[in-house]
Amino acid sequence: MREFAGKVAVITGAASGIGRGLAEWCVRAGVSVVLADIEEVSLDRTGADLKAMGGTVLCARTDVSKRGDVESLARRAFDAFGNVHLLFNNAGVAAGGAPWEATWNDWEWVIGVNLWGAIYGVKVFAPLMLAQNTECHIVNTASAAGLSAGGFSAPYSVTKHAVVALSESLYLTLQQRGTLVKVSVLCPGLVRTNIANAERNRPPELRNEPAPLTPKMQAGRAALEALVASSMPPSQVAEIVFEAIRKEQFYILTHPDWTEVIRLRTSRLLAMENPENPAAEVMKLLNQPM
Repeated sequence: MREFAGKVAVITGAASGIGRGLAEWCVRAGVSVVLADIEEVSLDRTGADLKAMGGTVLCARTDVSKRGDVESLARRAFDAFGNVHLLFNNAGVAAGGAPWEATWNDWEWVIGVNLWGAIYGVKVFAPLMLAQNTECHIVNTASAAGLSAGGFSAPYSVTKHAVVALSESLYLTLQQRGTLVKVSVLCPGLVRTNIANAERNRPPELRNEPAPLTPKMQAGRAALEALVASSMPPSQVAEIVFEAIRKEQFYILTHPDWTEVIRLRTSRLLAMENPENPAAEVMKLLNQPM
């Protein structure tokens, strides 16, 4: 897909971060956008901002972990615009730590949003996009954590690896069938988003029992927030994504430092060497202490 004006895009996790960056790019390019997010106040604010930019916008509060919500999102999008040409399965959260320390609620919430959200998006929208018999593109947001070993959160890492596998399967199947629907998987490093504050959107029934923050935990959170604040802006990610769509490029790797980590991980795998901490490798490449 090389021309975007007049197309229709559906974006989940659209009220902030990468989702909002993609939506703003769409509006500037003349793409009508369907904004989906669970955070209603931020969703309405984003919708108003994009309309003020001259965009054609539909806001749809959506919990992507619920199949019915994604089915409703598709109905609203097609009822409003008749077609969907671009689908960004972008909504994501992070929680939990080591595999045995992450709570059952952590696992259920992160898998529900990150993995089931992408599965529902593909399962619901792909047949509808195929039936249009026109150029379409699906972008699933994974992470550099989906192509590297370990990570700060086992649930997050597991789901992002799974989203990469889902996307590869989708890509190969559509390619074999010669369809007009193309696929990419977005694997960014640190981006200036609100994912460090994802707890604000955790459903009440999946919240953990309150636990006191230790000084070490507070320091770690402060360090993460500082890193995120100085990281790549969503607008830059959006530019990279749409350039990849133009090229029909499957893997979208936005951060050169993580690209090297992925290469090292692949080399170790082929040599049957044991995995190493990807965060430590990134810091080595950046010449920063852990």
